[in-house]
Amino acid sequence: MKMTKHSLTFILGMLTLAAGTFFSCAIENDIPYPIVEANIESMTVEGQRGADQNSSADAIINKNARTVTLYVNDGVDLSNLKITSLKITSGAELLADSAACKNYDKFPTTGFTSLDSIPLSSDTRMDFTNPVTFTLRTYQDYVWRVTVNQIIQRDIEVEGMTDYVIDANSRTVIVYVKDQELTNLNVTKMNLGGEYGTVSPDPTTIKDYSSPVKFNVRRSWEEYSYEWTVYVYPDNGETNSGSTDAFAMTTRATVNGKVQSGKTPVVEYCKQDEASWNTVPAANVSVSGNTFTATLTGLSPSTTYKYRISVDGTAGSELTFTTAAATPLENGSFDDWSSEVATNGTLWQPWSTSSFWDTGNRGATSIADSNSVPTSETCNGTGKAASLETKWIVMKLAAGNIFTGSYVRTDGTNGVLSFGREFSSFPSKLRINYKYTSATIDKIGEDALSYLKGQPDSCHIYIALTDWDQPLEIRTRPSERQLFDKNDSHVIAYAEYISGNSDSQYQQKDLVLDYRYTNRTPKYILVVASASKYGDYFTGGVGSKLLIDNFELVYE
Repeated sequence: MKMTKHSLTFILGMLTLAAGTFFSCAIENDIPYPIVEANIESMTVEGQRGADQNSSADAIINKNARTVTLYVNDGVDLSNLKITSLKITSGAELLADSAACKNYDKFPTTGFTSLDSIPLSSDTRMDFTNPVTFTLRTYQDYVWRVTVNQIIQRDIEVEGMTDYVIDANSRTVIVYVKDQELTNLNVTKMNLGGEYGTVSPDPTTIKDYSSPVKFNVRRSWEEYSYEWTVYVYPDNGETNSGSTDAFAMTTRATVNGKVQSGKTPVVEYCKQDEASWNTVPAANVSVSGNTFTATLTGLSPSTTYKYRISVDGTAGSELTFTTAAATPLENGSFDDWSSEVATNGTLWQPWSTSSFWDTGNRGATSIADSNSVPTSETCNGTGKAASLETKWIVMKLAAGNIFTGSYVRTDGTNGVLSFGREFSSFPSKLRINYKYTSATIDKIGEDALSYLKGQPDSCHIYIALTDWDQPLEIRTRPSERQLFDKNDSHVIAYAEYISGNSDSQYQQKDLVLDYRYTNRTPKYILVVASASKYGDYFTGGVGSKLLIDNFELVYE
């Protein structure tokens, strides 16, 4: 076939246009990046401790707010603090705040589980006198804020002491004593520089405190000392040395108070309408300086008790406290269900009249059938149980689940939930009956979890008591994901159970609550059960099924 000059020019022009279109598209690359959220999973620094004697030393991590809070003792320098571990989401890049780093070029760019896991030349020291930011980079940037609070542990113990006041700003101390000669006072402890600091001269060698005494005080990392002044006055009866307060839970209470230094208080209690007093065992009473803490156990719920403190055989005033009620878990039997016709099946709801529990069924039934349903396969052969099954629904994995709270709305193919129901009691355990069938994980919702493929799926059951101001909003859309964080500082008590084993019969297990705080009252209770632990990330095994029955709050 003969090709003319004009036809050849036309064909070359079309090829050039096609090539230009191809390369233009290649350069523009409008394919959206996947959403891979990056989190700080754990973090430790030198001198790490709890906020108080009742608190865990673990970092307080809030994944929703992307914050980390740590507490350290007074033996470390906040301006030159070494990070000893910083575990982050696998595959994420770690970008530290260059202004806070002592040597930014030598700070690790990946997470590390210990100093032994990074090169010896690394330098993880940072200035934490102010909050520090870290950027975790995947396909997106996630900025985290880390705050380190230093606890200066200043303890004072003086014979006959009834009270003391420390003013760190003016560097003054006022001590009150009873029945003591100020010219011959016995001081056993006065660590004004903190547990690791120094005081000169040694306060325990000074006997005459009839006039103000000056000391040179230096904290462990400080180069120079600062002058402190100590005043000692006789107790004229106007101090609050006899004050006490009680925090009552359901079956236990804590009494805190002040006592003359060197004295051992006897704590007695009984029900308000009884005359026979019980004595708190000495092992349950701790004394530090002029303060004491007593733990009362074996109490009855919803009961008023009276208590008194005796010193040297002399009893103080009678005071009272009332224990909290032993509130049962609503519809913990999972016998109550209702149903209605939905767009693509039957919408099953775990209540008959008023809701306490809810499921993800409202989202599932917008495109398929419910996957959290009642079943007659119960632990005792009567009533109903909840059957939670993981299914593949059109384009996405849906893990069978149930939770205390409510399903708010469906956002595309994602759910918006409200976690938690009002609750103000103090159970010691959540007793569960369950039966689990584990399928192999065959659906992965995010690249970061691809390592789970082919492994056995796991069920996840947990309980949390919190003092949120309102229920927690949960969002599963990856770009705005907001999930429950068990390390949230509002979590007062927590327990969980995770299992990848398949059971031929129902099993019973007690989830013992770990109370992180024993002086805060819950506002909400959250109980969650899921057939797939990573269902929030649309990852799990199709066919995994969790049966649950007769959940019960135990008060001991």
